[in-house]
Amino acid sequence: MSIEVSNESGVAVPAKRLMAVARYALDRLDVHPAAELSMVFVDKETMAELHVQWMDLPGPTDVMSFPMDELTPGGRPDAADPGPAMLGDIIICPQVAAEQAEQAGHSPEHELAVLTVHGVLHLLGYDHAEPDEEKEMFGLQNQLLADWVAAQEEKARKAAQVERDRRLLGKVGLLDDSSDR
Repeated sequence: MSIEVSNESGVAVPAKRLMAVARYALDRLDVHPAAELSMVFVDKETMAELHVQWMDLPGPTDVMSFPMDELTPGGRPDAADPGPAMLGDIIICPQVAAEQAEQAGHSPEHELAVLTVHGVLHLLGYDHAEPDEEKEMFGLQNQLLADWVAAQEEKARKAAQVERDRRLLGKVGLLDDSSDR
């Protein structure tokens, strides 16, 4: 999975973490591992210009997606391998995300992860214009985020346990690690 990140927002963003959540969502949705994705972080002024240009709506928005190739998640097991594809661009405004995070009562980093998954789903053809579409898309978005957070917590828990085990084994002399002495 190739994910290119460009931060033109003037605000620091956790690019590696957002690439990880995008990769997780794409993997879970059976997108070809050689697919390409571009994530661009822009300031409010740029986002407002894009919002007017593409949606004919005033003011900045949080996230916009611009699909390139038509892909559908999963697919038929007997279908030919679609091969790699350029999924498209996800444009995110960290300043708008920070405002929304404050209103929602969670961190800006979490809001950026929400917007990343939301953008990925739009690239894959999901929408929320109709109530049934909204229910499906937001249900999938929430499930992907919850599963990703749980996977990150489990990974951190395992890493901490490995470190505790390494220190204990070093203290009792079962590791040949001169850094513990």
